[in-house]
Formats: sequence, structure tokens, C-alpha cells
Amino acid sequence: RKRLACKDLVAATRDRKLNTFIQVSVVHPAEHILTRYSSTEIVEGTRDPLFLTGVTFPPEYPIYEETKIKLTVYDVKDKSQDTVSRSFLGCTTFRVGDLVKSKEQQLTLTLRTSDGGKTVGTIEVNLVKMGELEDEETDHITTDGQDQKCALVRECTTAEGISGKDNLPSLNAVLKNPICKLYRFPTSDNKWMRIREQMAETTLSFHIPKELINLHIKEDMRRNQELKDLGELAPHWDNMRKSVIAHCDQMLSMYQDTLAELGKHTGSSFKSSCSKGEKTLEFIPINLHLQRMHVHSPRLKDALYDVITVGAPAAHFQGFKNGGLRKLLSKFEAERRNTGYQCIYYSPENTAKAKEVLSNINHLQPLISSHADLLLNSASQHSPDSLKNSLKMLSEKTELFVHAFKDQLVRSALLALYTARPGCVLKKPAGPRNSAEEGGDLQHQDHPSQIKRQDSIPHHSEYDEEEWDRVWANVGKSLNCVIAMVDRLLEKDSVSNIKEGENDPSAADCNVLHTGGDWYEQLYPLVITLKDCMGEVVTRAKQSMAFVLLQELACGLPQCLMLTLRRDIVFSQALAGLVCGFVIKLHTGLRDQGFLQQLHSVGLLVQYEGLLSTYSEEAGMLEDMAVGISDLQKVMFKVIEAKSEDFLPIITGRREHYIIEVQLPAKMFELLPQEIKEGKLLRMYPVLFNVGINEQQTLAERFGDTTLQENINQENLELLKEYYKLFTEKMPPDCLPHFQEQNDLKGLLENLHQNIQAKKRKNVEIMWLAATICRKLNGVRFTCCKSAKDRTSMSVTLEQCSILRDEHQLHKDFFIRALDCMRREGCRIENVLKNVKCRKYAFNMIQLMAFPKYYRPPEGTYGKADT
Repeated sequence: RKRLACKDLVAATRDRKLNTFIQVSVVHPAEHILTRYSSTEIVEGTRDPLFLTGVTFPPEYPIYEETKIKLTVYDVKDKSQDTVSRSFLGCTTFRVGDLVKSKEQQLTLTLRTSDGGKTVGTIEVNLVKMGELEDEETDHITTDGQDQKCALVRECTTAEGISGKDNLPSLNAVLKNPICKLYRFPTSDNKWMRIREQMAETTLSFHIPKELINLHIKEDMRRNQELKDLGELAPHWDNMRKSVIAHCDQMLSMYQDTLAELGKHTGSSFKSSCSKGEKTLEFIPINLHLQRMHVHSPRLKDALYDVITVGAPAAHFQGFKNGGLRKLLSKFEAERRNTGYQCIYYSPENTAKAKEVLSNINHLQPLISSHADLLLNSASQHSPDSLKNSLKMLSEKTELFVHAFKDQLVRSALLALYTARPGCVLKKPAGPRNSAEEGGDLQHQDHPSQIKRQDSIPHHSEYDEEEWDRVWANVGKSLNCVIAMVDRLLEKDSVSNIKEGENDPSAADCNVLHTGGDWYEQLYPLVITLKDCMGEVVTRAKQSMAFVLLQELACGLPQCLMLTLRRDIVFSQALAGLVCGFVIKLHTGLRDQGFLQQLHSVGLLVQYEGLLSTYSEEAGMLEDMAVGISDLQKVMFKVIEAKSEDFLPIITGRREHYIIEVQLPAKMFELLPQEIKEGKLLRMYPVLFNVGINEQQTLAERFGDTTLQENINQENLELLKEYYKLFTEKMPPDCLPHFQEQNDLKGLLENLHQNIQAKKRKNVEIMWLAATICRKLNGVRFTCCKSAKDRTSMSVTLEQCSILRDEHQLHKDFFIRALDCMRREGCRIENVLKNVKCRKYAFNMIQLMAFPKYYRPPEGTYGKADT
């Protein structure tokens, strides 16, 4: 890292004050080509400028001792124009090797005019390493911009800037293409602090959506098969099923096409803001990056501050003509409730329950079968301990299985399905006996079965509710037979001695004659009976739950599937960001015992800062975003030890419930508390606070409606309070560092509450308070606007400088200058360049007049650019 300073610069006219910056270029030895590398900020009104921005070369950058660096000093005449008006003052060149080998790793070079003749001042170059503060107390820092010693800094960083040596393999699997910037700012007691600002893409931008789409395809194929397996249905229901399956197959092939397209994607691991409307990339988060600030200041411990920046999770390709998910879902639910007699209305809670029952069956049935086979295997080996263990596992899983069906929904859906079979005639309408008991979900039950009868001859006897009770009770009974037999076999180690079978009621129930033979022979018929009974339950339960899902789909074709698609898209973008945030947080908190305890006993707070307006399209985006972030509550994390060099997270589950397995190398896994090592599922608590800050928000406040923002902030304040309550109940009082006492948090929460109630225009205080509370509660911070490029850049740079002021004693007179430095030459202008191939924030002067004061970029950094 280089630090630069100039002295005694010569102006063209004697009375003119200089506004200077240094452009740094690299001359590569082999090619002899000059490449512009970076610039410092502009320092105004002095001939001895002190530059706060340094130069950092990332580890992969090809720089050697013989590489030459050219430094060119410019005087800026007018920076308000689209192209900054500047004039050349002087330049100098040096070899990297000369700096590295020089005494105290410092060079003082003469600046000359372009012909190499006239001397126009001197420039001082220092080589510094982050974390090594040389004794600079002798540096006199003035605040009027005069007589300042000027410095250019170069740091040779390694990737550990982002990750730390131990974390490298697993973090490098998720972080890519880091950009590094360096600053040196004065503190309030005239010392220096060093700041390394970093920004990295993540491979998770594509990895997570691909994993997720793969799961959707498997889930939807299974559902389509379950609909086909419903058996024979009366014509009305059969036509309905055919229509639903046709639509579902169409959606399925669309997901398969999307996955195939994403499989072809190579190159950049982020989606630029220009691609937000691309159909093939709609599941990919927009412009997802880790933004990190590493602070090294005198007498204070080194500190890291991370924010994940990402475009608001929203379905841009689908558009916002009819609003976003929040509005669309409630409208759809109201319409579905009034669908008339074509299908049976089941509440969202009941359809979710049906999916859960189906998921439990699909999960438990193969498990029980394999445990039953293990039991028989133990029997054939005549191993008592193994037999006991196998029986314990079989019993536990079978009890879970039976418990899954003790639900009124299964019972009522079986009746509904019975009435939908061909030729069914009921003696009386089959409405619910008690709507409260049935969940009030069979209100149109008697219509569909009467729509069109094939004939009047009943194909079935009268439906018998008790038959279902008998069917699943048989599973329990047959398990009891197995248990009784195992007890008997273990009691007498030789089956030939067992004579008292008749006296044991539970064994007698099984109708098996125990007259010797080996263990396997004794157990085999009982295990087969258990499997048969279970098969009978599974067939009926699967069909009845599939029938519930048929109603959900049929009631709302095609909107129902379009809404599922939209929700999947938004959730995919939100999840990619969340997994990135979790992985980074886990790595930085690995040696913080308090944080790790909080992680498994309370869960992780995830706080989203939204900067969207509530006007026009952005209101729809905010509605999408609110649902996408709320849906993250369905996600749980599990940390596992990596068994290979592939450290990418693994996703399992279905739409209502996902588990993300995060892999750590053995050395790091060992640092975790026992609970996490044993696979405890870790809960997420996502909260979203939004404050529109642009000119469209001004329109919303004057002529439109801001209730969407008010409602979201109020709802999420309640969620944040819930998390804080849990935190205070489950964590010891001394778990927070001493300067973050409970009272401090209580006061901040109260202040946030008052600000949300105040309904003040563009009240950015809400965001500052929410961000501070999140950091004090060890949470993960997110900042989002439409594309995470312009407003997001203003917000994260303001947050960084506010932290430097409040936590690291940044000199108050340098606050605005530090802010301008970060915005003009920092990582965020590089983010703009990555997205739109232009170094200009996409604002114009009229727009910026509507922005809160500290959210406006410095002159010359904004202008016409694509958003």
C-alpha cells in the first residue's frame, strides 16, 4: 500500500490556489504499456496537499520489483462539469524495488514538467502495511488545508484482508474479485487511523439460485406425480386434474429451461444492474457484494464492519403493473375464497399443512423401511445390542409417522376425496359437522360431487370415517407386535425356550405362533405386516393431501402458478444474499464465544435497510421485497464439517421449509460449540426497515401514499422487539461488550419506535437507528435500493464515515472530506463502473435537491448514466 504526499507545488499563476489530485499509472516491464490504475481524491486550496486516499494492489495483481509506477499531478479547474476540467502540473516515475528497498520504505521524488525539465514540487511515497502503525505522533495535522505534508501510500495486500489466513479456503469458495481501497484519516487527537475498504462479489449469486431451482423441479415433479396418483375421479374432478397437470407441466419445463440456461453461464459471478430485466437471470440477485471496512486506529482494537449490498429482491421481468407480492397475494386469497362451487376452498394454513404432511410421509416412509430392514438384519446376525438399537430407531420414526396423521385435515380431506370418486352418492350433503373443528374449509363441499353423475349406482358403501382411524391405528398395533416379539427374543436368548406367548396379550394380538426357529423367521412376518399397514396409510394420506393441493391449484389457475413463480424468483434473490451474509458472519465470529452462543440459543438477526420509494414501480418492488424477506423465516442453517475441498453450501427442503448446510474445514469446525457441532438448526430473524429518499418519494409524500412504508416499518419493529426480548431472556447479561449495555439497546429501540410513530418525511434516522441496533445485537446488515448501485453507495459510505466518527474518533473537520474520498475514489465508484461501464452515479442535480443532505455525492461524480 502506498501513501502519497506533495510539497511546494508550483501553480501556473502565483495567486491561484491549487486543487490537486494524483493519477497513478503502472508501466508493466514486458509490454512497456502505461495503464491507468487509480487516483487519489482532490485536495483543495493548498500547495502542500495531504492525500487521504492511498493505493492498494490486490495479491493477484502482476507487480514486481522492476515494475515502474508513474505519478501524475493535476490541478482541477472545475469539477462540476460532466468531465472534470483539469490541467497537468507535473509527473515522476519510480521502480517498485527502489521503494521496497529504501530506508524506512519511503521515497522523496522530484515532480517535473512533461519534458522532464522544470521542477514543480516534490512528492513523498511511503510503503505501509495495514496493522503496523508507525510512530506518526510528530505529524502535525492542521484542519485548514494549509501546510500539509502530502503522502501516497501503497499496500501489498493479501487475500487475508478479506478472510484471514485460517479462513482462506472456505471463504475463497464464496468470495471473488475483491477490490481494495486505502485511506488514512486524522483522529480527534491528531493521530492517524488507517482504513482498508473492500468490496467482493460472491459465487453464491449463481450457486444458491441453481440449487433452489433444482429443488423446485424435484418438488414439482413429485407433486405432479401425486396428482396423477389420485386414482379414479368423477368427470368434473378429472377434467380439473387434467387442466392443473397441464399447467404444472408447463411451469416445470420453464424451471428446467431456466436451470439449463444458468448452467451455461460463465464469467462474472454477479448480475449487473443493466441485466435486471433479463428473463434467464430473473432468479439471480442484482449486484450482490460484500462491502467491508477494516479500521486500524491508535489505541483502539482493530475492527471490521460488514454490509451486504444487493438490489431489492423483486421480479423485474414480471413487472409491477399490478403491484408486488404483498398486494397480489392478499388479492388472490380474497378471490380464491369466493370461487363458488367449482372447487373446495382450503385456507392457506390448511394447504401449508397438506404440504407438510406430504413432506413428512416422503421423508419418514423410506426411513422406517430402512430401519425395519436393519432390524431384520440384526435378527439374522443374532446380535442383541444391534437389535435393541434398531428397534429404538424404528419405534421413534414410526411414532413420528403415526403422529403426522392425527390431524382433522386428513380426515376431512379423505371424505372430500371419497365424494369425488365416480358414482359416489351421499345420503345427505357431506358438509362439515362443525366448521370450527374442520378449520372452516369445506364450505362448498356438497356442490362439486353433485355436478355431473355418471350413474346412480353407488360404487362404494357409505363412507366410514372410523375406517381411517382403524387404518393408522393398525400401524401402531403392528409396531407393538414387533416390540413385544423383540422383548421376548431378548428375554430368552434362545427362541426355542419361549413358551409363554399365549400369556402375553400384545404378542397374542399378533397371531404368531412362537415355536422356535431363528430370530429372523420370528420377526419377518411382523415387519412385513408393519410395512403393509404403513403402505395402506401412505396411499390414503397421500391421495387426500394431493386432493387438497389440487383444490388450491384449480381455484386459481393460472394466477396461482404465476404467483408461485414470482415468489420463487424473489425468494431466490433474497436467499442468495442471506446465505452470503451468514457465511461471512460465521467466519468473522468464529472466535467470539458470546456470538456463537447467541447463534444457537437465540438465532441470528438479519436487518435489511431499504431505500425504495413508495411511488410507481418502486412501490411494487418494495411489496416484493417485503414478502421475500419475510419468507426467509422459513430458512434454517446447519453447520457441518466439510468432507472435501468444495466448501459451497448445500440446500435441502421444500418451499415451506429449507435447511442450508454451511461447510467448514475441520480446523474451523472444531472451534464451534458442541450444540452447533451436533447439528442444531439455527434460526433466522429477518427484519426490513425502508425509508424512500429520492425525488419519487417526494411525490409519494405529497400526492401519493406512504402507508406501505409505514406498515412495513411498524410490523418489523414488532419483530425486532421480539428478537430483543428473546435475546434478553436467553443470553447472560454480561454477553454484550461493556459499551453496549442493555440500557443502551433499550433506549435505541425506544428511539426507533418514536421515529416510526412520528411519520416524518424522509426520516433517515430510522435507518441509522436500525443499523446501530443490528450491529449491537451481532446481526447481519443489508443495504438495498433498486440496483444497489447509487443510493446504496451513498448509504454505505455515510454509514462507514459515521462509524469512524462515532466509534473511532475521526476528526470532525474531516468528516465531509472522508465521505467525499470514499464516494469519489472508493469501492462504490468501482461498483458503478462494474455495472454500467462508467464512473458516474446515476443522479442529476434536480434529483439530488430532493435527497437528504448527507446522501448527495461530491461534485463531478454524478451525471447521465444508465441506472
